[in-house]
Amino acid sequence: MTREARRAPEARVRWFGLWDSYFVICYLVTTGLVFTSAVPQTARLIAIGALTLIVPWYAGIGRPLMLRHESDRRNGFFVGGLFVLFGLATAVDLTSAFALFAIVPMLMMSLAVRPAVVAAVLGNLLPVTMLWLQGGATAPLMLFVLLASLLGIALSVLLGLWIKRVVRQNREHAELIEELRRNREQVARLSHQAGISAERERLAREIHDTLAQSLTSIISLVQAADAEVEDAPAVARKHLALVGRMATESLAEARAFVADRTPASLRESSLAQALRRQADGLAAQTGLLARFAVEGDERPLPMAVNVVLLRAAQEAGTNVRKHADARAVDLVLRYGEGQVGLRVTDDGKGFDATEAERGAAEAGTDGGGSGDEDSGFGLRGMAARVAEIGGVLSVVSRRGAGTVVEVKVPLDGAAERPSGPSAPRPGTAGRLAEAADDGGLG
Repeated sequence: MTREARRAPEARVRWFGLWDSYFVICYLVTTGLVFTSAVPQTARLIAIGALTLIVPWYAGIGRPLMLRHESDRRNGFFVGGLFVLFGLATAVDLTSAFALFAIVPMLMMSLAVRPAVVAAVLGNLLPVTMLWLQGGATAPLMLFVLLASLLGIALSVLLGLWIKRVVRQNREHAELIEELRRNREQVARLSHQAGISAERERLAREIHDTLAQSLTSIISLVQAADAEVEDAPAVARKHLALVGRMATESLAEARAFVADRTPASLRESSLAQALRRQADGLAAQTGLLARFAVEGDERPLPMAVNVVLLRAAQEAGTNVRKHADARAVDLVLRYGEGQVGLRVTDDGKGFDATEAERGAAEAGTDGGGSGDEDSGFGLRGMAARVAEIGGVLSVVSRRGAGTVVEVKVPLDGAAERPSGPSAPRPGTAGRLAEAADDGGLG
């Protein structure tokens, strides 16, 4: 149970502890006054006995009702017994009327406002009524008791209303605390679920960008080696050598991924060197003319930017190999003023960016012609990665005119931006639609 959930009942019990102390003081003072009054000893004993019976009557019946803040037949039963005991004590000794200082608050806490006010008025009129019924009282005494009763009525009403207000505020405060506790639990539960979902998406994207792509390449190379093993064993051995190299690199990537470390290709080399190896590997696997170039002055980048640009190049290369039917592909790493960019251009068959994005939205596959329906983390996953570091992904393509995938990342706040799955991720629909409207290569 939370601290707020425990605080409400503790505050209510603490408040009733103060009231219990006040009740005990009123009882002791009243019985002390009755004990020293001038009435016969028998009357004093009866009055003290009746006042004493009020204590267990309150402790056994009244106090639980007051703590529940609910009204039913037992409340009326408790008030009725309270009046009987108080009336008996007042009838034999008028000094017992001092017990009203404890009885009136009990009436206000036991009944609704209107019945409580009526009961408090009747309780204050009881002493003067008893005095009048007994007879023999002088006019000045009757007037004094009557004025005291009227004053007691006024004070009782004010005190009762104040008590009701305090009780209501305590109850509302307890309800607010309970509601706050429930809301916090709900927020914690939703946050936990969102965190699980985001982590699953991150894991899926990491696996797609590393292991899944490597396994796809390995399968293609094994198939190519199998086709050449009899007619061109040298070519088959070359393919198998590439398979071994890719498997080794994939194993290193998997270990780094499990340990949540920097990708293996970036640990001992710069981004430009890793991208150059990426282009060389693409050329070796597919026979494409893969060129890599660096524009601008090369400089160190935040590791988050390095990882995103490397993953973008890997995804773009996979799309080119699987879908573009291209003859050449160019990778350009651009260092600009306050930003860095990666541009991947191929001369393949291209695609309709608007249709691809619409298909991704309807079928849950990635837009941008990746066509990877098994994983669904093509350009959509790339766009999510780029958005996490505050960058922008643009895809420009047209059927028969090739494809240009470009990533631009501002360097001013890229290092400070969150790189986890909770960062905002704008979709690529708008950018792909704009790319389609451009009508060609940028």
